[in-house]
Amino acid sequence: MKKLYIDVDGVLLTANETRAADYVSSFIDYITSNFDCYWLTTHCNGDITKVINHLSEYLDQEIVEKLRGKIKPTFWKTLKTEAIDFSADFYWLDDNPLRFEVDIINAKSLNDSLIVVNLNRQDELMHVMTQLKP
Repeated sequence: MKKLYIDVDGVLLTANETRAADYVSSFIDYITSNFDCYWLTTHCNGDITKVINHLSEYLDQEIVEKLRGKIKPTFWKTLKTEAIDFSADFYWLDDNPLRFEVDIINAKSLNDSLIVVNLNRQDELMHVMTQLKP
């Protein structure tokens, strides 16, 4: 199963953490059913507790429980790319990857694996789902 690395702010929540992204429930159903999912966010660095608590402020409890059991933690120190398993097929969803991270992805010729999410675009998560091929 293809791996999916997921940022939170700017992907599941608006960048300013004011609300859940449009279609987030459908999006979560889709990704957790079709991918081996991993948190790749500053809210989770080896432990899912912080990210689950953070999302609990914005998402319905039913969705949060689905996330608790289906998305695994990652650990990284400086760059998120430290947590990516480059030996496996993957996608990485992020709203604002660092230039160094993008350079690493490009150097490995994995440009199609990084999907930059822009929640300012209408129906963005629906569009992202069309880009994700299990």
